[in-house]
Amino acid sequence: MTTKTSKKNPFAPLIVDVAVPLGSYYLFKDAFGMSTFAALAWSSVVPAVRTAWSAVKERKTNGLAGLILVVNVVSLLLSFVSGDPRLMLAKDSAVSSTVAIGILVSVALGKPMMTAGLKPFLVKGDAAKEAAWQRLASGAAVNSVDFLRKERVFSIVWGGVLLTECVVRIVGAYTIPVDTMVWLGGVIMAVAILLGMLVSGALAAGPMEELVRAEAKNAAEKREVVLAG
Repeated sequence: MTTKTSKKNPFAPLIVDVAVPLGSYYLFKDAFGMSTFAALAWSSVVPAVRTAWSAVKERKTNGLAGLILVVNVVSLLLSFVSGDPRLMLAKDSAVSSTVAIGILVSVALGKPMMTAGLKPFLVKGDAAKEAAWQRLASGAAVNSVDFLRKERVFSIVWGGVLLTECVVRIVGAYTIPVDTMVWLGGVIMAVAILLGMLVSGALAAGPMEELVRAEAKNAAEKREVVLAG
């Protein structure tokens, strides 16, 4: 049966929290010819609204949206530094490094930040899977320990990939010709994202999806036994 929640786009949280602000920055800067400062300022609107909306309506802070907002504010401050083209190229890595550090710190604090973006992909608006996720995440399910471990691994992989991407871009900014690095930076980012998807999917997202599916199936079988009895 199709429910109201199942109609929600599972990609929406990740798109709104990450893709929109990052994509709009490059759109404003490259396509519309805005200055770095103006592009960062306008691309900060969505994460700012998301963070405020979550705080008011849900009474909690939206981690990804808040982090992207912090990144943009820091980048706005750094945008006053100019004159050296290589420094300007290296400065673009502030986005990856800040996000990466935030993700890794969230793991250390026991609240993996990437979970917010991963959950909609795995439960897909299904009420049974949503309930299964909650049991696994709360520690109430038999496989909770394995589930929580893989949840941490998912964030660690993305934090590590983004931090590595940052280092590679900084090294490239000071060792590769500026004209080459201007387009190569985007290639490096694309490769990093693809690598993150493949590795995190194999080590964490895939196994977590199987655990959620198995937990939902077990719960359904138990209900059938109770009803039959």
